[in-house]
Amino acid sequence: MKLLASRDEGSGGAQLARRSPMALIAVVATLMTANAGAGDLRHSIPELKPVAKVHLGKTADWVAIAGGSVWVGTTGPNGVSQIDPETNTVVGSVRLPGNPCAGLAAGFGGLWVPLCARPNSLARVDLKTRAIMLVPHLGPAAKEGGITTSADSVWLVTDGRATLARIDPGTLRVRQRIRVPRGSHNPLYSEGRIWISRSAGAEVNVIRADTGLLSAKVPTGPKPRFLAGGGGSVWTLNQGDGSLTRIDAGSALPLGSTRLKTPGPGGDIAVANGIVWTTMVKMPLSATDGNTGKVLCQFTGPGGDSLGVGGNAIWLTDYAAGDVYRYDLDDVMRRCQSDQ
Repeated sequence: MKLLASRDEGSGGAQLARRSPMALIAVVATLMTANAGAGDLRHSIPELKPVAKVHLGKTADWVAIAGGSVWVGTTGPNGVSQIDPETNTVVGSVRLPGNPCAGLAAGFGGLWVPLCARPNSLARVDLKTRAIMLVPHLGPAAKEGGITTSADSVWLVTDGRATLARIDPGTLRVRQRIRVPRGSHNPLYSEGRIWISRSAGAEVNVIRADTGLLSAKVPTGPKPRFLAGGGGSVWTLNQGDGSLTRIDAGSALPLGSTRLKTPGPGGDIAVANGIVWTTMVKMPLSATDGNTGKVLCQFTGPGGDSLGVGGNAIWLTDYAAGDVYRYDLDDVMRRCQSDQ
């Protein structure tokens, strides 16, 4: 149920924006039909042998890779755990006054953690000292929301009226309040813009990060929730029908959808090495080619719900068990490529 936006990769969006309309139509057609045989690409998750398994708490949710560490939100206790990827062990646990319920984002030397509490709040955890600062009178609008950082701000939807708050990371004060359509909860910074999925509908609204003005509205699959950016594209994981929608990050044009057949609540998405990685409960891991939109492989079984990819590793939570697993990225890719 998480979101950590990956960094954009390459200049694919700019190249795509220069294509002719017929070329764009061809890309869309490829994406719409690329996964027709996805049911033949399914494996059992126990086929993947983890490098490590780390128990964290009653539940484990939301993953961020930052400052040389892997950070995972927990309940029982409420907080975040810091894992050293060199030893695959917990090197620090930070107790927080609420449930990390709406994503993690790293930036400006801190880990930003929206908390569901009474009232909801937003915490900044120092990546080096683990010191906690609470942003006054500010918190997430809902669970399963998101948070993102741009070059100069932290962005969070903070209330039921769908107010996007632009927060100064130095003073912890709101610099700007922007009204977005109701039912929008998950922002992503990419290509100088804030992309906000509207889970109550079927679109992404695009806000210019410099001015806060709406610049585009992009159709997606039903109930888009979590987003990730990479390779010149923005991808949404659509809870309504279990699909992925690809948007060209340069032109803000939709480029079609891939059917993952994984509808339902929760989930997570990340982009790394040209692959779109997604997770859902009962379908812990799916890999989709970021260029063609073709599903490469899927793993069924227990676990899943949030992930992070970095340092040649996939960090995948088992939400209900309170565990996080580390898988070798090359090993997963070998198994996916053997299906092609």
